[in-house]
Amino acid sequence: MEKKRIVVKVGSNVMTNKDNRILVPVLKNLVKQIATLYEEDIMVVLVSSGSAIAGMEVLGDIKIKDESKRRQVFSSVGQPRMMRHYYSLFHDYGMRCGQVLATKRDFSPGVHRENMINCYESLLSEGIIPIANEDDAVSVTMSMFSDNDELASLVAELIKADCLIILSDTEGLYTGHPDHDDSEKLNKVNGDEDVEQYVQVSEKGEGEGRGGMESKIKIAKETAAKNIPTYIANGKRRNVILDILAGKSVGTKFTA
Repeated sequence: MEKKRIVVKVGSNVMTNKDNRILVPVLKNLVKQIATLYEEDIMVVLVSSGSAIAGMEVLGDIKIKDESKRRQVFSSVGQPRMMRHYYSLFHDYGMRCGQVLATKRDFSPGVHRENMINCYESLLSEGIIPIANEDDAVSVTMSMFSDNDELASLVAELIKADCLIILSDTEGLYTGHPDHDDSEKLNKVNGDEDVEQYVQVSEKGEGEGRGGMESKIKIAKETAAKNIPTYIANGKRRNVILDILAGKSVGTKFTA
């Protein structure tokens, strides 16, 4: 029987506290869920942000003023730090993980795409959890993803995933601001529903992810249209991935 495959994307706002510091317990909870699924023959590709913030933690402020160059430096230093966290956590569960860094060009039809398919298929066939991120250190504007939500969607399509789970710092999509009493969480959204009207504007600081709820809705709809059900849910919620796959009313589900 073919193993089930899912893609889980975790954003910077999930894995950090209010001071933009990496929360290892959140990563541990994430890895524990992936290990549980592995025992159930469900393979996970983890699309993980956090490299820029992990680099900022180490370096603090730097002399470079150019925003693009600053991101390159922070990401270059932070990416191996993130992988060290993941390597150690997966090792605790007797599992192995591998790093896959990509630019948008790698998903273009032709040799680049075939190479990406070979990479993911080879890792998954060996029971190795691929951890994907944009190659921020060398990405140029024309080959950058809009954010890691887009990367996760492309990976889900690439490996023919059974579903995509986008983990954010909210319980899902609401009809207003999540903190307002009159706002309701939408449990399910069809592709033709105008839910963009509910999006709240957010401001992000340096090192934080590029994607907001508007981006997540766009990506969720596009991915669902490819017959890959997509969820937006709270990544800090305990066992959120397991609950979604168990069919519990968690997060917001997008369908075609």
